[in-house]
Amino acid sequence: MTNILQRMRSLVPRAAAGAGAAALALVGGTGIAYTAHVESEVKLDFKDVLIRPKRSTLRSRSEVELARTFHFKHSKQELTCVPLMVANMDTVGTFEMAKCFGAHQAMVAIHKHYTVAEWETFAATSPETLPYVAVSAGTSRDDLARVDEILVACPDVRMICLDVANGYSEFFTNTVREVRAKYPTHTIIAGNVVTNEMTEELILSGADMVKVGIGPGSVCTTRKQAGVGYPQLSAVLECADAAHGLGGHIIADGGITCPGDAAKAFGAGADFIMCGGVFAGHDEAAGELIVKEGRQYKLFYGMSSSTAMEKHVGGVANYRSSEGKTVQVPYKGPVSATILDLLGGLRSACTYVGASTLKEMKHRTTFVRVTQQLNPVFGSHDLAKEKVSLVKGG
Repeated sequence: MTNILQRMRSLVPRAAAGAGAAALALVGGTGIAYTAHVESEVKLDFKDVLIRPKRSTLRSRSEVELARTFHFKHSKQELTCVPLMVANMDTVGTFEMAKCFGAHQAMVAIHKHYTVAEWETFAATSPETLPYVAVSAGTSRDDLARVDEILVACPDVRMICLDVANGYSEFFTNTVREVRAKYPTHTIIAGNVVTNEMTEELILSGADMVKVGIGPGSVCTTRKQAGVGYPQLSAVLECADAAHGLGGHIIADGGITCPGDAAKAFGAGADFIMCGGVFAGHDEAAGELIVKEGRQYKLFYGMSSSTAMEKHVGGVANYRSSEGKTVQVPYKGPVSATILDLLGGLRSACTYVGASTLKEMKHRTTFVRVTQQLNPVFGSHDLAKEKVSLVKGG
């Protein structure tokens, strides 16, 4: 019995053992059961911190270099880019968005619902953009077969985004291994996860970059429907540490509402940031303009929402629920203005901490806990930005 108990204790997860809150029990003499436990360490989101300023030798924001050169662990590919990435959602992960982002050396994970013929047309008309796009897939045989066809038709596409809501599935890990074996020189993005051990697992299985984030997105309702998630700043901090120790990279996916959040993500160790809602509502986003009470809007929805599932698979299966919502986003005009706003905010953050490059940001960042982010006197509205959505002549 003593030997059995010793073996059982050795199986307790480190987090549970550290918290001292897991209880062991013999179940019918044949197995082990753990009671639920609470991790008492406070986890933080972007809203919980600010970046502490530090002495700087930089004279101007223009001195900050935002482009980075990445060397990927498994693919051995090298890529120089500005590490902003549009999420692979069918409203924002579009070819039109890719053309604009490519001009800024920034990235788009193209949504998985384009046909091979549409990819061929895009590759033929915008070859200069191909280094900055990823072809996306889930884990289904149909998805992976479509990736095969696209990569044959568009050989200059060198990046694959394997995207599922729950990256903790053993089946997903096996899919990453399978795709890595088939495409040894393509850069693979895999996710989503929020903890260090699964970040390590995916990198060891063949991922070059791991997407980090469960539930922080503006149209994601996983935390409401499933009660599952992890505060995004802490997830980025912990997963970046795990990934960098193995020579991998991470993408902070979701929860970024403004340039300041993006700066915090990079300060926490993110190599890339991925956004959906930030880029919704622009000309390059899919969908027609909706006019309502003198203002213009575009539809934006989560890819696990009933809207997306009705559009792509005929509805919500009876064994699941919708884990996304559908919203009308005020029309914002060309996305280039939002890109420049993000880049300007990042340069400003770098000057405040004395980082001459974005890569230095994580080495120069100290976070301070706060109880308030902004002065609330005049609310969060900016008339200069809101006037874009007004109907002309209305």
